[in-house]
Amino acid sequence: MLVSARKRLLLLFTSSVALLLLVPSDGSSNSRENLNQSNNKTGHPLEMAPKVLFQLKLHALLHWSSFGFLMPVGITLARMSSKSKSGRCIRVLFYCHVISQVAAVLLATGGAALSLMNFENSFSNNHQRVGLALYGFMWLQPLIGFFRPERGVKLRSLWYFLHWLLGISVCAIGIANVYIGLHTYHERTTRNVKLWTVLLTFEISLLVFFYLLIDRWSYMMKQGHAPIEQLRPTDHHRTYPTTLRKELGMVQE
Repeated sequence: MLVSARKRLLLLFTSSVALLLLVPSDGSSNSRENLNQSNNKTGHPLEMAPKVLFQLKLHALLHWSSFGFLMPVGITLARMSSKSKSGRCIRVLFYCHVISQVAAVLLATGGAALSLMNFENSFSNNHQRVGLALYGFMWLQPLIGFFRPERGVKLRSLWYFLHWLLGISVCAIGIANVYIGLHTYHERTTRNVKLWTVLLTFEISLLVFFYLLIDRWSYMMKQGHAPIEQLRPTDHHRTYPTTLRKELGMVQE
């Protein structure tokens, strides 16, 4: 049953990616021309057409939602499942992790398709070059996740390390590229992006704080309770009232 579920999820994922990449985009050449004309020969930014601005904002929104929100949330859910002791809770968190990561990949794929079909892609800036490499590793990650070995198999430890390392790396580089994209948007349009930069930083800081808090939550909760060893003293470390200790001392003398 688990294998068939993986096959269905993989088929759904590949079909969604194919649909996103095959969707036609009218007027893409005009968008490329308008984007190319956004900088004149002297390098001073010019006003972009409203359609191009909308496409840039949509591209940024898709990648922010993917790399800046859904991927960190998915990583946090996986962390929560590793700390949970309830089998039902672990299954729920696992499927939420899968759904959030698949949705993140689909949104990022939509942003990539929008960029490839409508923008000028000379890969002359860091945002485009990092994004191209990021897409390849991003599409590799769900494939590794779907074909995970069963527990007890020797390759399971290596698979887990690669899956964890690739997931953290894609998420971190994706967030960094969102920052680079905001800076590139500011350079091309001269529009102020400080508010969006602050909001992104605040959101990522909250997610990182919550991720770190999960690791110490159970330990923090235990601090308000005395250890069992202190509640049940052994015969060698019994405590007696003050008067009884005095009487015992007199008897021993």
